[in-house]
Amino acid sequence: MRLLPSQVDSLKEMVNIGVGHAAGVLNAMLNSRVKLHVPVVEMMSHEELQTKIQSMGNGSLSSVRLGFKGPFSGNASLVFPTEGAVKLVSILTGSEPGSSDLDAMRVGTLTEVGNIVLNGVMGAIGNELKLHVFYSVPIYVDNPFEVILSTSQAQVDAYVVWVQTRFTLETESIAGDIILVFDVGSLDLLLEAVNRAMGI
Repeated sequence: MRLLPSQVDSLKEMVNIGVGHAAGVLNAMLNSRVKLHVPVVEMMSHEELQTKIQSMGNGSLSSVRLGFKGPFSGNASLVFPTEGAVKLVSILTGSEPGSSDLDAMRVGTLTEVGNIVLNGVMGAIGNELKLHVFYSVPIYVDNPFEVILSTSQAQVDAYVVWVQTRFTLETESIAGDIILVFDVGSLDLLLEAVNRAMGI
């Protein structure tokens, strides 16, 4: 399965609305000038996702995961290479890299950032498609290979929407990827809703 260019554009627009809202919330909460960009939205198979994740950060990753359900279900993860996660938290909290204070704040800060970004994205998708989406409490996971893939480990037909994001803070640009893993059949329901919204 591959997304049509019009479907990619529609999803990218929804994601951009979501991350734009999330950036505004982060700026207000953290008194920091945060910009979020979404250069790429693509769909891939479960097998392609495994390859993609394994190429990130040489296996050292930090992630926040949020389950969702409603007309479509699955889980959303915001994933950073751990080095980028540490840098992001350092800038947001004003702590020096490598300090014990920074390590103690990393989980809480990243969980809150992930919660804001993922809720923003899923909320925008639900609002634009006029669908009610419900979320679980976000959880933080180090090196989240199995956790990200867990809902589709035995589902060879599962597909994933991969969203590249860029956090720009001060002079730093930090990469973070949003991974939407849909339960089997759920992506079809999402795309049907996208098509209806586009009048197809």
